[in-house]
Amino acid sequence: MVHDGLRGTRARGGGGRASMMESGAATGTSPWTRSRNFASGADTRRLGAELGKSVVYQETNGETRVEIKESVRGQDIFIIQTIPRDVNTAVMELLIMAYALKTACARNIIGVIPYFPYSKQSKMRKRGSIVCKLLASMLAKAGLTHIITMDLHQKEIQGFFSFPVDNLRASPFLLQYIQEEIPNYRNAVIVAKSPDAAKRAQSYAERLRLGLAVIHGEAQCTELDMDDGRHSPPMVKNATVHTGLELPLMMAKEKPPITVVGDVGGRIAIIVDDIIDDVESFVAAAEILKERGAYKIYVMATHGILSAEAPRLIEESSIDEVVVTNTVPHEVQKLQCPKIKTVDISLILSEAIRRIHNGESMAYLFRNITVDD
Repeated sequence: MVHDGLRGTRARGGGGRASMMESGAATGTSPWTRSRNFASGADTRRLGAELGKSVVYQETNGETRVEIKESVRGQDIFIIQTIPRDVNTAVMELLIMAYALKTACARNIIGVIPYFPYSKQSKMRKRGSIVCKLLASMLAKAGLTHIITMDLHQKEIQGFFSFPVDNLRASPFLLQYIQEEIPNYRNAVIVAKSPDAAKRAQSYAERLRLGLAVIHGEAQCTELDMDDGRHSPPMVKNATVHTGLELPLMMAKEKPPITVVGDVGGRIAIIVDDIIDDVESFVAAAEILKERGAYKIYVMATHGILSAEAPRLIEESSIDEVVVTNTVPHEVQKLQCPKIKTVDISLILSEAIRRIHNGESMAYLFRNITVDD
């Protein structure tokens, strides 16, 4: 059975029954119903499935309640959870539904999470925490036995989990879009908006046989960058300190001025990344590319979160088109900004569900990707 953060579906095949369920607050209509999702329409027909019977809603006190309306004993359950604006509510819905299915004796509980939340918080920063590792532990405790996701922000996140994670890639769909939808794409250059994105950009450039450019440097540092966050009193100058405890002096951070490594003059610039959230860095990159002579600018990414003022900033910028997949609902943003285009990747997710339920190899879904995708 496939259960999703909004509702559910039933798929048959392999050595037993499977169901799909969506999760989402059912106060009127659920977030899943309001957005394009991977358990609806053609995708459930492709799987020969229907949504399983479940109800997810919020109590008047704000608590989330889940009710499974049919037997799931001994079945494979796929919970399909998109992540809307309210990330924390979506995560709680997923956890509660997984735990409800676990206590109802489901055989396997597989989470289909196209965009994995908190993936940007996968490294320790000062006194912060690795929230992504915490979420992985919570999902395992709730009862999930497997996860299907798309383009994790860091591939190392897979190591946070105590159960299998299939990290699918959207690059074949985005490459196809470039070849079919961008006129004269042979005159394009693939751009990394920072050195961190250079490997991904190089992977795209090599497969398309295009040139590569990297934007390097950033705004000059502020006093806040130099602050180490300590509040203890300074060391006494005449105190005797063992030489073994002396720390080397920290070099001042000097950020180089922004430059473009590579020729973009008279070319189409295609900026590639995995997430588009705060678009200010993309807008700034587009302005620099325009100054260097690029006559058309595309931005492509797997996850279009497009928070806050993103649609307005894109509409007013030098960016000609933003291309993202439908891993995250963004219908409202598309209405606000016609420059935003969507690539449907539901096919690969539904095929992954089918293969996992039937015990088939997943290698076919990774045949056109590289290590750097």
